[in-house]
Amino acid sequence: MSLTDLPARPGVAQSNARSADSIHSADSIRSAAADLPVPRDVAPPAGPAPLGEHLRSPRLRAAMLVQQAALHAAREYLCGRGFTELLPPLVGPVTDPGGRGAKALDVDYYGHPYKLMTSAILYKQASLRGFPKLFYVAPNVRVEPPETAATGRHLVEFHQIDVEIADASRDDAMDVAAGLLAHVVTRVWESAPSVLRELGREESFFARTRDGMFDTCTHADAVARLREQGHPQSPDAEIDWTGEEALSRQAGRPFFVTDYPKGSRGFYDREDRTRRGVLRNFDLIAHGGYGELASGSERESDYAAIVTRMRESGENPAKYAWYLELAREGIPASAGFGMGVQRLVRFLTGLDALWQVSAYPKLPGTVAP
Repeated sequence: MSLTDLPARPGVAQSNARSADSIHSADSIRSAAADLPVPRDVAPPAGPAPLGEHLRSPRLRAAMLVQQAALHAAREYLCGRGFTELLPPLVGPVTDPGGRGAKALDVDYYGHPYKLMTSAILYKQASLRGFPKLFYVAPNVRVEPPETAATGRHLVEFHQIDVEIADASRDDAMDVAAGLLAHVVTRVWESAPSVLRELGREESFFARTRDGMFDTCTHADAVARLREQGHPQSPDAEIDWTGEEALSRQAGRPFFVTDYPKGSRGFYDREDRTRRGVLRNFDLIAHGGYGELASGSERESDYAAIVTRMRESGENPAKYAWYLELAREGIPASAGFGMGVQRLVRFLTGLDALWQVSAYPKLPGTVAP
């Protein structure tokens, strides 16, 4: 596959869209925020009503209409650019070990200890051997720490639009993520404007999202900015929930954070060969306080590098035998990302918590049907 087949972000030449000269400072990210409508600054609601009552809520119906339009638009965008949709696996011998303290659920699979998928990323990489541009709308189960329920941004069950591209760079994946978000926002406003307005949304809030031209800052720049504001963000870890929300509220449009430090993400995020300790990865952060919508990276594809990274992160390579066998035979180099469906719908609807945009919400720490 030629990289020229990949879509450039609107109005940006693919060849130089992510050059060093195009990386903007943190100041440029917040420069457009002042004149935009900002969501209500309130704590997330405590939790959903009993399931039967929740399912009858007019607000949930509105959110599901938006979700339907968003998924239709996402498929339209990706299929129109040569991606193939596959149905993802639900269980496997291993799953993504990352997740900021979240745990996988164990299942007995004919006497073998399998896991429910927290992310199907390993299967995405394996699938590139037959499908060089692929995506899933993937269900995921993560047993989040109970304290994450208070963020309004976590559920035990959620879905992702998972995208993977063979022979692609981080910049290519970022261009697809930006184009996908811009297309979804545009199509949803075209197909369901009355629903969005009834939810209190203003089209002007999305004006700088629809062109897909998003700023970029490095993790180091984001950390420095947060520390200047008095937030004790570690330079060696992912940006915490409070810091991420602060950056999100100060922005006037979505933006990317790149170059997370090695050790803060999974073994599959490729290390920059010229800058040791820096990963070739990114987050896409929504403006207005909605936080992370997508995470992605270039992937480690070299067998020896994968094994080394597994050991460095405390993982036992023996658990990943099927994946490492494929890596030894040859997995294509790739880049990709996962965009949270519920987070995307919350961003579109302006609702306060992810459970409000889930038909069957399961909050961390709460047992629910």
